[in-house]
Amino acid sequence: MKKFLLILSLLFCVTTFSQISTDTIASQSLGENRIITVSLPASYQKNKEKKYPLLVLLDGDYLFDAFNGALSYGNYWDEMPETIIVGIHQNKNKERESDCEIDDATGYPIEKGTKFFDFISTELLPNLEKKYRITPFKTIAGHDLTASYLNFFLYKETSPFRAYISLSPELATGMEVQIAKQLSKVSSPVFYYQSYSDKDLKEYQEGIKILHSNILTIKNENLHYKQDQFIGASHYSLVLHSIPNALYHLFETYKAISTLEYNEKIVVLPSDYVSYLTKKYDDMEKYYGVRTPVRISDFNAIESAILKNKMYNELEELSILARKNYPKTMLADYELALMFEQKGDLKRAAKYYQDAFLKNEIGQLTKDMMFEKTDSLKKSFAKKGKETEQSEITDAVEEKK
Repeated sequence: MKKFLLILSLLFCVTTFSQISTDTIASQSLGENRIITVSLPASYQKNKEKKYPLLVLLDGDYLFDAFNGALSYGNYWDEMPETIIVGIHQNKNKERESDCEIDDATGYPIEKGTKFFDFISTELLPNLEKKYRITPFKTIAGHDLTASYLNFFLYKETSPFRAYISLSPELATGMEVQIAKQLSKVSSPVFYYQSYSDKDLKEYQEGIKILHSNILTIKNENLHYKQDQFIGASHYSLVLHSIPNALYHLFETYKAISTLEYNEKIVVLPSDYVSYLTKKYDDMEKYYGVRTPVRISDFNAIESAILKNKMYNELEELSILARKNYPKTMLADYELALMFEQKGDLKRAAKYYQDAFLKNEIGQLTKDMMFEKTDSLKKSFAKKGKETEQSEITDAVEEKK
């Protein structure tokens, strides 16, 4: 019963995470009205200064709920940033085929396919940027026909999107070569994810496999690429398998330091643990346009690596970072106290533990803990002082003899 209630509470959190509304855009490019569904994060109205990444969904009719649920769940565990989601309604097979109309010979959009591209580029995105607080990190996602179509934005010299999620794409003519060519030239971070199933049509699988091989030859540190093949999944169930993988690929840098990351990337470093942490959060801002305070769990991970490798001087760097992120808390003074304690300077360690006692508690650091550390160290160096004094008296008596 308790497990059932926990599941219900988590589902409640997911469904209440965002504020969902429907809007209509009068498109001059298309000469018609287009319906979009918009999901705003729960914090959107509370924090008037905060900006959010944007996810644009082609086939928004059926992809919206799946992506919204996955992002809500990821953010609940602080593994994905809050994101504005916009789903473009394409009425399943009624409008999507004409929206994605291409010339089979050239592999480029024609007729309404060109107009739909202009609608997204010159009407939808400017409208959204004017209406909502959006960071430069924009993602576009689609399934089969629309998964192929979204690549045309990558063809442009300057694309409005930094991330692409292509689910079981029906690649247009020449895309196996053209996509790889474009990805090889990106000069700023770009994330590209594609997936397919062994149950997809063989001709579509063949194109995806060739594209995958071509992308693997690319040597460009700005490209962040991942492909998944799902065995036994249908063309449609593949979507539910793909979405979490795609989103975790995009937001890999956003996540807190995991046990795996700590063991394989951090504790094995010879030094510069604080630099690793600083770069992680700088990259987070560079990729997603999101700046957040360094997580306390990440402070703990770096502190642990420093202690394990006995690089105690780096605790001073960690203290500087703590004071910048949490100036009113005891964290910065605690790191300095810990450094002096490890180096054997008990008087200065006690002083900083005492200073920490006067600040706000944070994480596992409490006033009781700071008081006990101060009291313990004062007794230690007082005892040490008496022992030193007694030793000096004994030495003096021995000299007189």
